[in-house]
Amino acid sequence: MKIQNTSSCDVLIAGAGPAGVCAAIAAARRGVRVILAEQGGFCGGMATRGLVGPFMTCYDAKGENMIIRGLFEEIVVRMVEKGFAIHPSEVRTGTAFTSWIKVGHDHVTPFEAEGLKLVLDEMLTEAGVTMLYHTSFTEPVLSENRIVGGIFHSKSGFERIDCKVFIDCTGDGDVAARAGVEFEMGNEELGIIQPATMFFHICNVDTDAVEADIQANLDNFYRKDGVNYRSLHWRVSEAREAGDWTLDRVSIGLFRMPQKDEWCINTSRIMKIDSTDNRSLTYAEIEGRKQADEIMRFFRKYVPGCENAKLKSTASHVGIRESRHIKGDYRLTAEDLLSATVPSDSILIAANSVDVHGRFGPKSNEYIPIDGDYYGVPYRCLLPKGVEQLLVAGRCLSADSTAAGAVRVMPPCMAMGQAAGTAAALAVKNNVTVRECNITELREALISDGVCL
Repeated sequence: MKIQNTSSCDVLIAGAGPAGVCAAIAAARRGVRVILAEQGGFCGGMATRGLVGPFMTCYDAKGENMIIRGLFEEIVVRMVEKGFAIHPSEVRTGTAFTSWIKVGHDHVTPFEAEGLKLVLDEMLTEAGVTMLYHTSFTEPVLSENRIVGGIFHSKSGFERIDCKVFIDCTGDGDVAARAGVEFEMGNEELGIIQPATMFFHICNVDTDAVEADIQANLDNFYRKDGVNYRSLHWRVSEAREAGDWTLDRVSIGLFRMPQKDEWCINTSRIMKIDSTDNRSLTYAEIEGRKQADEIMRFFRKYVPGCENAKLKSTASHVGIRESRHIKGDYRLTAEDLLSATVPSDSILIAANSVDVHGRFGPKSNEYIPIDGDYYGVPYRCLLPKGVEQLLVAGRCLSADSTAAGAVRVMPPCMAMGQAAGTAAALAVKNNVTVRECNITELREALISDGVCL
């Protein structure tokens, strides 16, 4: 392997998804040199490449107060100002924007993926982040148990980037795993991983007709044997009886977007996908598009208002809910969340419910609201065991599979990224390790930047 170029920075971040962009902006705004490397051609990760939407709730469990703020709120406000999003304060539970789901879905944020790409580019540029698109992480550079950089590959060849702190925002924990950090893959006790989904967007929909059909059948929503029979399950049954529905799903997850004729579809389900394996991912992409095509044909034939619907786009990367859970200084548990525990080193508070798909088969969904207003995610969950100067942020944090089913959604991941970037900058400026970062100083810095703790 010939290294074509060597560069350096204070804080190096792999992955420009929801966590990565917030980590980069937060660190750069505190005056340190930041390089953000992303394998795709734009930022946003699952929110843009994966077309995942809407942003799930950022409010407390009662739906009274917005508790995930900071950079998440700033990004949302910028999109709202440009007409790319609807502010969560204006979106209530049990509406078309929530797919008529009530529990845990109050104050979601509908947004346009293309608008988010633009806003993130602007904010990263303003902060002074050096962005490297089309640049894939390959392996870490270690000095004993301390990470000191990484090797990346692009059209320019292999490149080494040295750093003082490395933040793993790859979603799959690639940096940590290749640095030798131990991890759990999915739910190892049950031997399962949450299924993948090929999200897609449709347009040219007569939304009034769609809403009328669902409103007329709201009293027919029910749950049986761990399966939710929700939007359009009566149409799915009709299609199955006619031989036009082969998927192992009983209803449709469809979420209205800011433009009235556009909807985000979260229905396909691809089981047993390992997103750390390229062959498994390849199968998921092919199967996901195949399922999207069947769902699209179903819409046109069976759903009132969708006779002339058009497929706007399928995601350029299949949606991943779960893969590695890095083993860190603290392992967040389902009990921590459900009992609304707020540790003293919390770097964010959230109220997102436990949301585990496919645990009891492809039709199933396990959704458990918390018993309280909110819970906290400790800084220790971002500190991988055994390696110094490495942080993780996003769905690969140190957590059990069930707890990760709550904080894997995008608003908490963005809050984790902001905390990781802030901690990295403070460590650099104070000439300490990220493990030695003063928690009181970190929390005060987050609060000063609009984070609710």
